[in-house]
This record gives sequence, structure tokens and C-alpha cells, in this order.
Amino acid sequence: MDDCIIIGAGPAGLTAAIYLARFHLRIRLFDCGSSRAAQIPCTRNHAGFPEGISGKELLVRMLTQAEKYGAVRELAEVESLRLLDNGFGVRVGEREHAARTVLLATGVVNNRPAMPREVHDEALARGLLRYCPICDGYEVTDKRIGVIGTGSHGVAEALFLRGYSADVTLIAPEAHDLSEADSAKLDEAGIARIDGPCGSYAIEEELLAFDTARGRLAFDSVYPALGSVIRSGLAVQVGARADANGCLEVDDHQRTSVPGLFAAGDVARGLDQISHAMGEAGVAATTIRNLLAEQKPIRR
Repeated sequence: MDDCIIIGAGPAGLTAAIYLARFHLRIRLFDCGSSRAAQIPCTRNHAGFPEGISGKELLVRMLTQAEKYGAVRELAEVESLRLLDNGFGVRVGEREHAARTVLLATGVVNNRPAMPREVHDEALARGLLRYCPICDGYEVTDKRIGVIGTGSHGVAEALFLRGYSADVTLIAPEAHDLSEADSAKLDEAGIARIDGPCGSYAIEEELLAFDTARGRLAFDSVYPALGSVIRSGLAVQVGARADANGCLEVDDHQRTSVPGLFAAGDVARGLDQISHAMGEAGVAATTIRNLLAEQKPIRR
């Protein structure tokens, strides 16, 4: 039986793998290969990299560090999780692995605009499409910004980006659904609002352009504010509590409501940032080590 199985190999999962491997624990690390961090073309918000670093390069460095201490990543998707008398059963294909503890670091998946994959990926790589204003709002300072969304979530993102530029437009995917209070906030901030439908996305003259109810518009950068899917299903299978959005509820030590099951990173309720995910993983890994030591002393 493994001491801990880590599900997910983004910044949280890899940080936990480094810690747990250096604690001389028996661990497995499963990676389905879809970390959101891998899609970041360059982050300049992560401490220690003044010139920035791509998400893929950061993950490669972290994996190299984890492997140095004996961690092994297996490219496989975990299909189910179940409770055992003394731990958990983790199903991967035809195999089931038993572990005393499990750390879920499965993250979230952004809801994307309805645009062709090739346009999406090129726009993302060139900074014409962005998903995290906290991470890279600085890069769009004083540029023309479009926000695709509506309701309170879209309004909040547009208002946040108003701190970087005076030229912000909120475009609804279809038609706007705004309260009087939210409309007043947009008016006070000088944020234009336009109805959709949005379509025919294309990169035109170094801008991302698409159709709207007011014709074709183009922006230096576009932020989709369409929400995300929280990948917490495995934890919910075994009874872990989650909020209405699907984020797992954890305590100060990253413990879910199920004993022995931990969560770190974007799948847990909190700030969706690489640095925050790494910090949570360090807390979770140390708590896991101490929990296991209470059950059976760790000795060399």
C-alpha cells in the first residue's frame, strides 16, 4: 500500500510530490496531461522569474525536481476513488491502487468561447486571449480590452480590468443579463456593454476580432469570463463536501471532510494562483506526513 497517491501534476501536485518524496514516503503521481498551467505562454507574476517563464517550462522543472528525489509520474487518468477500511482505492484502467492517503490536485477547466481550436491556441500563445487578469492584467495596461461574459461574474472581471485600462468593453456571449446595480457599476466605471452573439473569431492585424450585435470588433486582448468546471468529482464520489460551484471545502491544513483525503490548488476553494497552489500543497504534504507518522512512526 502506498503512503499517498497524488492525483494531478500541475503546480500543486508536483509541489506535493517534491515534499512527500523528500519525506521518504511511498507515493504515486498520476497525471492525465491537462494541467491548466501548461497553457500559460509566459507568466511574469510568479516570483523568482523576473523575465517570466512558460507554464510548460515551470512544470518540466518541477517534475525534474520531484523525480530527483524518487517521485515517478505516470501518465494516466484516475477513473474512480473509493473508501477502503484503512485508506483509499484508486482506479486507473484495469488496476486499482491502495493508498493510506490521497491528495487531489486536479484543478479546473476554463469554459472557452466558441471559437476554432487553432484560433484559440494561437490567440492564447500570442497574448490576444487571456484567462487570468490577476496573473497578466499588467501586460494589458492601457490597451483595448474585451471581456466576454455577463451577469455578476462578467461585471466583476470587467471592473477588475478597469484598473489596468480605461478602454474595457463587456460583450455578452448572447444577450446581457445585468442587474440595475451591475449596470450602474459599469456606467460609473465607463465600461461599454454590447450584446452578442459572439462569433467568427479570427486574428486580424495583430488583434483578436469577432462579430457582435454591433458589428465586428477587435481588441488587443480578450478575457473570457465564462466560468470554469471544477474537477472535484473524485472527491465527491467518496463524500467530500463541495460548495455550489464544485470547489472542495478544506480546512487550514488542506483536509477535506473525508479523513485522509486532501485537496490543494484550484480544485479547493481559494485563490486560483500558482503560488497559492504551491503553498497549499506544501501544507497538505506536511500534514499528510505528520498524520502518517501518528499512525505508524516514520523511521530510517
